[in-house]
Amino acid sequence: MPVKPFHLAFPVTSLENARAFYGGLLGCPEGRSSPDWVDFDFHGHQIVAHLSPDAGHRDTNLVDGDNVPVRHFGLVLPMDEWQKLAEKLTAAQINFVIEPHIRFKGQPGEQATMFFLDPCGNAIEFKAFENPAMLFAK
Repeated sequence: MPVKPFHLAFPVTSLENARAFYGGLLGCPEGRSSPDWVDFDFHGHQIVAHLSPDAGHRDTNLVDGDNVPVRHFGLVLPMDEWQKLAEKLTAAQINFVIEPHIRFKGQPGEQATMFFLDPCGNAIEFKAFENPAMLFAK
């Protein structure tokens, strides 16, 4: 089945910081923009950072022992890409909300995961599965 790109718009407190983080650190090419928003190609998906000076959130839910930010977005990567990204972010001294690790060990849905915030307080999760068929496993 062909993948259908998703679209996500989210608040940021600074477009300059969003460009440096998404375009610079994460390597997402920039698309259209205006003084109030900017598009990024997030691995084939469209994310749009909208300027909102009071952006931010802190609420969490407990998931397999981790306090996961309720409001977050992310991407499921192949395991080798996830490992390379974890190494890159660690080398860049990103302050992880949840350090890279394996969640649900030995259970359906076992996955690698990591969470961090962009410079404007938006939570991002990258995850990977050794067996991609486990994405929706119960």
